[in-house]
Amino acid sequence: MARPANPQTRTRLLDAALGVIRAKGYAATTVDDICQAAGLSKGSFFHHFASKDDLAVASAGHWSEVTGALFAGSDYHRHEDPLDRLLAYVDLRRQLIRGTLPEFTCLVGTMAQEAYETSPDIRDACWASIHGHAETLVPDIQAAMDAQGIDAGWTAESLALHTQAVIQGGFILAKASGDARHAVEAIDHLRRYIESLFHAEGRPESASASRSIMGASA
Repeated sequence: MARPANPQTRTRLLDAALGVIRAKGYAATTVDDICQAAGLSKGSFFHHFASKDDLAVASAGHWSEVTGALFAGSDYHRHEDPLDRLLAYVDLRRQLIRGTLPEFTCLVGTMAQEAYETSPDIRDACWASIHGHAETLVPDIQAAMDAQGIDAGWTAESLALHTQAVIQGGFILAKASGDARHAVEAIDHLRRYIESLFHAEGRPESASASRSIMGASA
């Protein structure tokens, strides 16, 4: 009889994929790289995943679970005002830009750029992750719009996706330049843009946000 799959082994492989793919890119990452990083054999890999693409799809879901837990438990939810919650979320995204490029850039953004045309399954998994995270911002954006009576030619959903476009674009600039400051500056502009939309220029940052590039220049 075949041995049942060990969920801890699967998680180790997925955790390894998060680090290796962000460091090397999806195309350059091999099954051997994942196994080495996880400290497991190729036999263990293929016991859980049919292929590297199969792992990539699963890793997008794993990324959503890991990062989703981080954001769900973050302090920005404690603000009473919905606009303060939204701005505190942006402040948190700025604070998370620390360490090396692979440590703060996005797994699904990286894979989507490489596999959007060659692997529809990976592309769709990356979209589900990015879109799903954006959806968590929609209630606060809508509540802030309702509080100010904003009835504009844009929606809470479109602004939520715009936040992700700016953040992902900042990651691309940081990778292209090798300088995390460009990602930080992109988020700073995002915050000013949101403030201008809601006529809240100069609203103070949340206390938990750092004004330095943590791990890069601090």
